[in-house]
Amino acid sequence: MNPFFQKIIIKTVKHRLKKKNKQTDDRQLSSDVEIFKVNITHIFSDTVFILIGIVSAGFGLKGFLLPNSFIDGGVTGISLLTTEITGISLSILIVVINLPFLILGFSQIGKQFALKSIIAIIGLALVIHFLPYPIITTDKLLIAVFGGFFLGAGIGLAIRGGAVLDGTEVLAIYLSKKTGLTIGDIILIFNIIIFSFGAYILSVEIALYAILTYLGASKTVDFIIEGIEEYTGITIISDNSKKIRLMITEKLGSGVTIYKGKGGYGKRGEKLKEIDIVYTVITRLEIARLRTEIDKIDCDAFIIMNSIKDTKGGIIKKRPLEK
Repeated sequence: MNPFFQKIIIKTVKHRLKKKNKQTDDRQLSSDVEIFKVNITHIFSDTVFILIGIVSAGFGLKGFLLPNSFIDGGVTGISLLTTEITGISLSILIVVINLPFLILGFSQIGKQFALKSIIAIIGLALVIHFLPYPIITTDKLLIAVFGGFFLGAGIGLAIRGGAVLDGTEVLAIYLSKKTGLTIGDIILIFNIIIFSFGAYILSVEIALYAILTYLGASKTVDFIIEGIEEYTGITIISDNSKKIRLMITEKLGSGVTIYKGKGGYGKRGEKLKEIDIVYTVITRLEIARLRTEIDKIDCDAFIIMNSIKDTKGGIIKKRPLEK
């Protein structure tokens, strides 16, 4: 890191410790500085993802869908449909309709997630209202495909930044715990209802194109966030496995499983190093937070992620995140 920024970070950490009346040695100061660096790095990267996501989603809406009276699934689809019926500004509706979902997200996922999402959705509303996007095409097929693509890219990038631009998935995560349905089932039912209203109010043709838009958007979201499904299994190999286990159980409120393992790299006859391997299952909306917390403990930890369609039993976010 640049020496100038390094000095600023050290001074900032010292000032924060002084305000808390904490006396620390050089080792503790060095640890706090590294944690502060991780926080700054992740805040910067999350902000970039969310900003690009807002611009992309705005382009999909104003450049393709909105000028041609097209709709999509989820909260965005409800907002577009309501705009067509009432004439109320899409910017206002996106914020108002998402608000209940974000309140739910605050209790189910955490304060940081809800705050990021509120800022992201307000940012999207401002971009839609003030940024003059050009109308790209009037070809219905191109509108459905590329409108869905840019909207999905925006939603996916926002998720990678730890926020959402559409609160449907928050509701689906909540309802999946209360019913026997999977997250995918709930989102599908939700969107069938929206498209049915679209067919009745607008036209069957528009509803069919809306389904195409939704499929394009959902596949793009999956692509942007590296094919992650509703749940993600995380395997973490680190020398600081005890600290990571405590962080996952205490800060994230998720269950963990510990495997006994051995390092596979060693010379013939050499005793292999024993290590605890941490495994947990979380929703994809929590990945950004988990990676940040792991980096605070061990930035060299080996993390393996694999998609999980659904889970049953265990501790999968049955209580909200702590502050």
